[in-house]
Amino acid sequence: MQYQAITLDIENDIAVITLNRPDVMNALNTQMRAEITHAVKASEQEARVIVMTGAGRSFCSGQDLGDGGNAANLDLERTLRDEYVPMLKAIFDCRVPTISAVNGAAAGAGANLALAADVVIASDAAYFVQAFTRIGLIPDAGGTYWLPRQMGAARAMGAALFADKVSARQAADWGMIYETVGADVFDSHWRDRAAHLAAGPTEAYRHLKTAIRASFENSLDEQLMLESRLQGKCGQTRDFREGVVAFLEKRPARYEGR
Repeated sequence: MQYQAITLDIENDIAVITLNRPDVMNALNTQMRAEITHAVKASEQEARVIVMTGAGRSFCSGQDLGDGGNAANLDLERTLRDEYVPMLKAIFDCRVPTISAVNGAAAGAGANLALAADVVIASDAAYFVQAFTRIGLIPDAGGTYWLPRQMGAARAMGAALFADKVSARQAADWGMIYETVGADVFDSHWRDRAAHLAAGPTEAYRHLKTAIRASFENSLDEQLMLESRLQGKCGQTRDFREGVVAFLEKRPARYEGR
């Protein structure tokens, strides 16, 4: 696919997807959603970690209300079902770790796009806002799923009802995101984090994601059995053998992702 609304760069097992409509604060239109979906699916075959970030001063301002003409005539149910769901599922189901590197404003569906990644790293210049009630809507793009799981029901309800800005620092304090770092070191920091994952045991990361997500629904017995099964699979990998040998030889492990 020839990308127009995003850019995709793959180097050293790191795929960087940059939302690239800075003139509209990287607002999501039909084309961008299709390109993100395609880029994630293509990248997980070639890279060992995927990073999403934004061009310019924003991460993503949410749905482009000018996409397709009159915003009042948008078929929101169809748009969410046919365009957002495939994009969000591609990110959530990705076989390799995903990082959202939130460089600036993340609003509405843009905030929830960021939260779909496994890890969210934000610049201290960034903020998140569930802007939906300002225009008579409810949080979508997975917002009603991510928020209560990551920041608790009380804070999720308040953030959604009042549509208040949540600073990156506050988001980290609330457990909404993994970490926030100074704007002056933001770019180098997320690249270091991505490089760490790209050099790690990729299959273990995949099973780790499965186990943590299942824990919300499983009983203790079910979770212990799942851990046993997934750990058995990890124990059969080349990377496990390399990790043990490297530990015994007191040297860094050289993981190959298999």
